[in-house]
Amino acid sequence: MTQTGTERITAAFTQAQQQQTAALMPYFTLGYPDADTSLAIIEVIAPYSDLLELGVPFSDPLADGPTVQHSTQVSLENGTTTASCLAMVRELRQRGVQTPILLMGYVNPILAYGEASYVRDAAAAGADGFIVPDLPPEEAEALEALTAEAGLALVHFLAPTSNEARINRVTAQARGFIYLVSVAGVTGARSQVQADLAGFVNRVRAKTAVPLAVGFGISTPQQAAAVGQLTDGVIVGSALINAVNAAEEKVATAVQFVQALREGMRRG
Repeated sequence: MTQTGTERITAAFTQAQQQQTAALMPYFTLGYPDADTSLAIIEVIAPYSDLLELGVPFSDPLADGPTVQHSTQVSLENGTTTASCLAMVRELRQRGVQTPILLMGYVNPILAYGEASYVRDAAAAGADGFIVPDLPPEEAEALEALTAEAGLALVHFLAPTSNEARINRVTAQARGFIYLVSVAGVTGARSQVQADLAGFVNRVRAKTAVPLAVGFGISTPQQAAAVGQLTDGVIVGSALINAVNAAEEKVATAVQFVQALREGMRRG
């Protein structure tokens, strides 16, 4: 029997747990620095990743820091659209990428595309779920229903500033995993992990058995290993893009960076 997207996401976390490590989820922007290079990078990092978070570019990425903002702007200037992002997901599946894929994008392009059409076309392309940082759970009823019907996950966020009511709501609605924001701020590589991260993770863990993945600010294998000791998943985006930006051999650098994260987490 074919698994649903939500089931594939859950299985990825379960497999990582069985290997006594956190799941590694790199983020990369579709269409950056160009469509072909982004596809090549995603294809080569997939075997070292438990899940993939792929960015759908938008002109006002309010949750993202300068690195991801720049990548999305370049992608938009390259002509990347929501439809072409879905086509890239389909292409990755045709190339044999089997890693669960979550599309990270903002709500305006989804509404412009049409929520029902977006979910339908994303599922047909091979996506497993969605991360929509500017769609609060209180306003997500329509997209929740569509994704549930399609067997896909709609991932919600919690931050260190989330109150008990918000934590209760998100844990009650969660499918796939919950995205824990490690800091009160935007995405971006940081020099150290938030000191009170363990307390935040424990607050949420007390409410749910759904996997918890931490993102925002994780930069190095050492940080990924430390966070992986606290949670079920580790999300790294800006640091990967920074590494690619600084390299002449962008594809080779991307896979080396993700391999180093993976090895660091295993040793950790």
